[in-house]
Amino acid sequence: MTLGLINANPIVHAKKERVARCEDSHCYFVRDIRDPEHPYSLEQLSVLSEESISVDDKLGRILITFTPTIQHCSMATVIGLCLRVKLQECFPPHYKVDIKVSPGSHADEEAVNKQLNDKERIAAALENPNLRQLVDECLYSNEL
Repeated sequence: MTLGLINANPIVHAKKERVARCEDSHCYFVRDIRDPEHPYSLEQLSVLSEESISVDDKLGRILITFTPTIQHCSMATVIGLCLRVKLQECFPPHYKVDIKVSPGSHADEEAVNKQLNDKERIAAALENPNLRQLVDECLYSNEL
């Protein structure tokens, strides 16, 4: 983890009330993932919202578009990796998953999107024990 915070004072939003509705049940899988830098969820930091998650069960496709808190966020790839790992755990393997940063939300948008959807880079990243530990901490933190 970095020594200094990249975004030391993020805007934190209240968690939305959980309502059991079929159309947004897919959001529950990822809304509590903890940010790699802060003790807040991606939902609380408005990195993710219900509108940024699209699941087509008939076609077996998932598209998640997330918005980093700052344009030069170095944790964008870690956030994308966390999203991918969580979705792989929650959905059958035949689902096609695309993860992207919101258009215009990151200084290196094209490079980040390419990295987040490259199977070999994802596999290599998950073989790194330090990075895998950080992903696991974000996914399974009970501090939220």
